[in-house]
Amino acid sequence: MHIAVFSQYHTNPDCPATSRHYALLAHIAQTHRVTLLTTPAWRGQRLTHEFPWVPAGVEIREASIPYDNKMGPARRALAFAQYAAWAVRAGLRMEKPDVIWGISTPLTAAWAAAQVARWRRVPWVFEVQDLWPAFPVAMGAVPTVLARQQLFALEKRLYHSAQHILPLSPDMTRYVIDLGVAAEKVTTVLNGTDLDLAARATPAAVAALRQDQGLNGKKVVLYAGTFGRANDIPTLIAAAEILVAADPDAVWLFLGHGYYEPLAAAAAARWPGRIRLVGGLPRHAVFAWFGLADVAVVSFLNLPVLDANSPAKLYDALAVGTPVVVTNQGWTKKLVETHGCGWYVPAGDAPKLAARLRELLAQPAQLQAAGQRGRALAAKEFDRQQLAAVVQRVLENAVT
Repeated sequence: MHIAVFSQYHTNPDCPATSRHYALLAHIAQTHRVTLLTTPAWRGQRLTHEFPWVPAGVEIREASIPYDNKMGPARRALAFAQYAAWAVRAGLRMEKPDVIWGISTPLTAAWAAAQVARWRRVPWVFEVQDLWPAFPVAMGAVPTVLARQQLFALEKRLYHSAQHILPLSPDMTRYVIDLGVAAEKVTTVLNGTDLDLAARATPAAVAALRQDQGLNGKKVVLYAGTFGRANDIPTLIAAAEILVAADPDAVWLFLGHGYYEPLAAAAAARWPGRIRLVGGLPRHAVFAWFGLADVAVVSFLNLPVLDANSPAKLYDALAVGTPVVVTNQGWTKKLVETHGCGWYVPAGDAPKLAARLRELLAQPAQLQAAGQRGRALAAKEFDRQQLAAVVQRVLENAVT
């Protein structure tokens, strides 16, 4: 079977980003022919060269369309439109696929997949990574009422035209079904994590990293991920400053890059050694950093649309036995509380977050037990190899 994959942003484990689709494509390409239509936006951001740019067996077609997280709304919109236009042309010219897999975000990538599917008369499967356009609308990136109406109408048409829909969280699934989509047409496939990469964070590797970073005997809090507008980074920085001022053994690590990086750097300058800006790391290296942390923070702004998120940092932390504090009120809160692998603190409340973290750091046995429960949960439910098999079955069933 020939599968055409429409994904504007491809990454591999050498990039400072999650590599969900690298793992899924590697699994599926063992059985089926896979053609990936993407851009090289992340190719130049690889920090190592340990992995091939695409998995073995994946054919790649790339459009040279620049993109950067620091772009403003207008420039981003242009990049989205350019990719969509190119993807439609490329999809109509390529050898006819049996099924198309359209990955949003952005929504325009899914639109391109739908157009090619219609013209080539093949089914398509819609993967929903984030709720678009609800997310950019909530962030103020779609200023006009007409544009918002058009985007929401487009979203609904795409849901109904797809043969099957793959949201990345239970809350996303509920959102789609509430729009009138039949429940049997929707399968939740969590973001998940790479357990093979997590296995590199052996006790020896973590101990060596902790020694190298001078963190022996320290109580370590980690935020790892994008320093984006949606991640409530100012609250984390305020909480970090409260925490390290109150506890001389506490250290807060900010691992990543993005919009609020200067704010994190300024805090690190005010608290040298106590608040640290680590910077971006390749995907395969982040697990040891999660492993050395006593607790990881998974934060977002207090916006209902963000409660549906399926953040990679949640799965990555649990995969190495590090418990988490989440600030979403949605499914992640229920998950960590149900399985006893984390705690909830309301978004935007720096004093409360700092107080909760200080309380937890004073109870290492409780942290360790929660981490062990999280590791067991990750092994059972978050393995991307298992999730890839689910996606493959959906794609195969779309054709039959």
